[in-house]
Amino acid sequence: MDQIVLAFLAFAPLLLIGILLVGLKWPAKRVMPIGLLSTIAIGYWIWKVPTAVILASSFQGLWIAADISIIIFGALSLLNMLKYSGALQTIKTDFLSLSEDYRIQTIIVAWLFGSLLEGAAGFGTPAAIVAPLLVSIGFPVGAALLAGMMTMSTAVTFGAIGTPILVGVKGGLKVTGDQILENGTTLESFITSVTQHAGIIHAIVGTFMPIVMIIMLNRFYGPRKRWKVSLEILPFLLLAGLSFTIPYALTAIYLGPEFPPIIGASFGLLFCSLLLKKSWSIPKRVVRFSDGPPQQTERSPTRRMPTWRAWLPYLMMALLLILSRMTSFELGSLLKSVKISFENILGTGISASSYPLYLPGSLMLMVFLVFVFIYRMPLSSTKVALSDAAKATLAAMIVLVFTLPMVRIFINSGSNGNEFFSMPVAIANTFSMYLGDLWIALAPIIGAFGAFIAGSNTISNLTFAELQYNIALNLGHPTAFIVALQAIGAAAGNMIAIHNVVAASATVGLVGKEGSVIRKTIIPTAYYLFCVVLLALMYMAIT
Repeated sequence: MDQIVLAFLAFAPLLLIGILLVGLKWPAKRVMPIGLLSTIAIGYWIWKVPTAVILASSFQGLWIAADISIIIFGALSLLNMLKYSGALQTIKTDFLSLSEDYRIQTIIVAWLFGSLLEGAAGFGTPAAIVAPLLVSIGFPVGAALLAGMMTMSTAVTFGAIGTPILVGVKGGLKVTGDQILENGTTLESFITSVTQHAGIIHAIVGTFMPIVMIIMLNRFYGPRKRWKVSLEILPFLLLAGLSFTIPYALTAIYLGPEFPPIIGASFGLLFCSLLLKKSWSIPKRVVRFSDGPPQQTERSPTRRMPTWRAWLPYLMMALLLILSRMTSFELGSLLKSVKISFENILGTGISASSYPLYLPGSLMLMVFLVFVFIYRMPLSSTKVALSDAAKATLAAMIVLVFTLPMVRIFINSGSNGNEFFSMPVAIANTFSMYLGDLWIALAPIIGAFGAFIAGSNTISNLTFAELQYNIALNLGHPTAFIVALQAIGAAAGNMIAIHNVVAASATVGLVGKEGSVIRKTIIPTAYYLFCVVLLALMYMAIT
């Protein structure tokens, strides 16, 4: 079969999803079953993917969906516990006392606190926590969700203590490890080079993400929707961007992929707090989403909880996430001692496994249980907190049970009777065949495409890192640089990743509006990819 036709057929289910979800504004719960059926049909009849592989991939997808549901349930349970204990009212008051300006709140909560969470946990955790937290301090639900999704950009390549690089890129290059050695370098030094390239490019593009965030929020949700609202806070936004990206880049260059977002966000929070305290670069006019009185947190006690006590659950959560991801501590190994695994499902070589205690959502539930006792919450309030979280999680699961099996069939379609490449690789190969030297402009877009379908920077890197390496080698491009572009593009693609949008939407009650969210987040994604491509072309022109 002609390669172009094959690539088009591979892309057809995704094109159909885009038309229905974004173009016709159908809810994801209607679109994703159609996407799953079309992927199965093309996989079975065109790729000749065996029935056993389709069933095993579907089970694998459902297993991943279960992991994601735990993250959603954990994030919402923790938030509801804070809400019904009164701690959230204190947190809300603290944010409002820091600044009532939604532009500053966006940077502190979404850009910096969200990036810290991404560096510690990854896997969609930032949006699941940041979006409902922003709603609690008065953001419209759409604005909170948009800010939460844009958080998952610059920090993502080094999220979850460097997992997209250490697992995604390194795992994706296992087959070419010997080839890297033949080219005069070790796999470790190659990963270091990828990390450095990615850190520098992310830092340049990411510096301006706070500006993009405020422009987007003002354009779609701002009370005045005027450019002045964004421009008058420009000095603060630039300083906020630089306060994160400079230590972020230096950490990537000198310390490796594990800690850039954590160090960058921690420094940024301290620096921006100082700016607010001294009123440096802060506009005099305060802009709010609503001129009305702040909404009261439901079921909140009248007596205000001390600040340190209210923030303690979040501090404990962040500490647990960081310690559990650092190999120098035993906590991660202890949590990973409990593993549920299904190997070689139906004899296909496909496996599904999970470390239930190691999941970010499980750690959030641990914090939930601890603080139910510390806060002495009534049993009735505890039940309501868990019940509300379960209802929202179930709404997301209705979509995820179709989305994740579709994704795994798409990725695992390389096991077929026609000896075709897998569907995503077939698409990428076709582009590379016709673009030639222009591949450098497409490399980050392929990374974003992988994240869009898989919802994961790590999975995108696992799928495409080797392909990117081999194409760069054949075209004479610097291999580490091209693989870094893959990792950066995959980070940007998280802003439009279908199941990330579904999971985050569930936390703010916007299930069914996924297409509307993606129509907005595709704008910052396009900004990110355009800037990365431009920088890549400039780099190639001067080297």
